[in-house]
Amino acid sequence: MGLRGVARGDLRDRFEAYASLVRLPNLFSAPPDVMLGAALVAASGGAVSIPALAGLAVASVLLYAGGTTLNDYFDAPVDSRERPERPIPSGRVPRSRAGALGGGLLVAGVLVGFLAAGPRAGLVAAALAGVVLAYDGWLKGTGVGFLAMGVARGLDVVLGFAAGGFRLPTWVVFVPLVVVVYIALVTRMAANEATTTERGVVAGAAGGVVLGGAAVFALVGVVRPPLVETLLAVALVAGFFAWTGRAIGEAYATPRPDTVGPAVGTCVLALVVLDAAFAAVAGVPWALVAFAFLVPAVGFSRLFDVS
Repeated sequence: MGLRGVARGDLRDRFEAYASLVRLPNLFSAPPDVMLGAALVAASGGAVSIPALAGLAVASVLLYAGGTTLNDYFDAPVDSRERPERPIPSGRVPRSRAGALGGGLLVAGVLVGFLAAGPRAGLVAAALAGVVLAYDGWLKGTGVGFLAMGVARGLDVVLGFAAGGFRLPTWVVFVPLVVVVYIALVTRMAANEATTTERGVVAGAAGGVVLGGAAVFALVGVVRPPLVETLLAVALVAGFFAWTGRAIGEAYATPRPDTVGPAVGTCVLALVVLDAAFAAVAGVPWALVAFAFLVPAVGFSRLFDVS
């Protein structure tokens, strides 16, 4: 192999290490949250700025990448025992570099949010970054850690409100709250995925799935969209139930790392489907744009770990 081949191999290895560090498949699950927030504004009769929406979607990706990177930075001692193949304990990414990268990504996410949609968007992005940092650094493993992760995802939906200037009725807030509960219960299931998980915790995640689908039906009942949008929302919920139900069912039957880990990953990616189902009340294009992010998410999940 020549020098060029060696350089290409080194570049590929480096890309794979950093893609694993930021959980590349998961990054595509963040913009649909923002799309959902903007779709709720549109469903409420508000005007949505597409340039602002695009910028907020980028901000959400940066914030998510910062969170996953700092997660590995803080978890490096534990990963050295439980997941020695991860980028930091395996030596592929220096821990100090991961810490600097994670912090930089969080700051960049806040700045992009501010530039895209103004001060209030910047405040939401800053709050999201603060919750992410608190979870990664101090709250993970505590009794409220899983709630912090749920709150971070709910704030990601609220970030999408900024694309319409936060002009929407207060009842719409129940949608990000449902996302908070769903992700919190999935995070609780993920807490001990590398070791042991109780069936009751898996059942809790199943309850979050049911809550998510029921909330979509409730939103459809409130907004009363046309028949096509209603049928699309129902179809997406059915797909959401089928996809998550199979993975959670296997984890409940035999709660081991080889079943719980995939169940967590499935539930994280399935949030894209749930976001699209909610967004359908604003119109088919909103649902399709949100759903489109599932394609790269699933594609990259075959190459890189989700959880």
